[in-house]
Amino acid sequence: MDQIQHNYIEVNGLKLHVAEIGTGPSVVVFLHGFPEIWYTWRYQMIAVANAGYRAIAPDYRGYGLSDPPPQPEKTSFPDLITDLVGILDALCIPKVFLVGKDFGAMPAYHFALVHPERVLGVVTMGVPFLPPGPPVYHKYLPEGFYISRWQEPGRAEADFGRLDAKTVVRNIYILFSKSEIPIAAENQEIMDLVEPSTPLPPWFTEEDLAAYGALYEKSGFQTALQVPYRSFHEVSTIADPKVEAPAVLIMGEKDYVFKFPGMEEYIRSGQVKLFVPNLEITYLPEGSHFVHEQFPDQVNQLILTFLSNHC
Repeated sequence: MDQIQHNYIEVNGLKLHVAEIGTGPSVVVFLHGFPEIWYTWRYQMIAVANAGYRAIAPDYRGYGLSDPPPQPEKTSFPDLITDLVGILDALCIPKVFLVGKDFGAMPAYHFALVHPERVLGVVTMGVPFLPPGPPVYHKYLPEGFYISRWQEPGRAEADFGRLDAKTVVRNIYILFSKSEIPIAAENQEIMDLVEPSTPLPPWFTEEDLAAYGALYEKSGFQTALQVPYRSFHEVSTIADPKVEAPAVLIMGEKDYVFKFPGMEEYIRSGQVKLFVPNLEITYLPEGSHFVHEQFPDQVNQLILTFLSNHC
């Protein structure tokens, strides 16, 4: 971890934090999900650097050590794309491999759609390419569906505000590492779904939690609730999208995302390949939503094999 360098790049009026390691000519950009920051890629960054690649992991605007936008409630997915362009231009990087986890799959794939000439390949975990248009999962799930709750202005802020940032991250990691969608009862909040005595997943240490907690204590959750949860409708407006770059989707068989209505069929039937024709799908039998932290060696090998095949 000590080898990872930390820099700040001025992009679109904000100082964005970028973690970086390695000096190889081929560059791999890691895009985190929620409740994550650059640190979620600690194992993968070191592995690809040791294999001769340059690894870069930014904190999105309003996340981790990056500046918050002046109006967090107006942040959108297109902002993440323009920020990524700005980072790559500032570092004089013409082409990259993109690795996205959770909602990080969305800017990864959208970047590949709007800047195909700059993308050598895409790897995502936990979330596949999603067709354009606002998600409709909430129509098929109870009122207590966590995304519905977090989209409601003020509700998550009040729920999270009862706890310190470290406890909020702890609870979400516990919830998201299970194989069922977090759904609260009518008289219950999402944070109430986790008992204080519930242990952390065995692959997630107190040291890891402290690192996440300190960074979310700094940034808060305002931008994180806006992107992704309150801006899904702005992900992509591209008609008939098709990502031609080679791609890999890594899914844990026990990932709760499989329980989203229609998601398992969309992935397993190969419908996703209508949008990403050069996609390979790998399933990890015991994998949760956090396969890259749970099984870093396996995930690292899958990424390195993909990189070597497409450099």
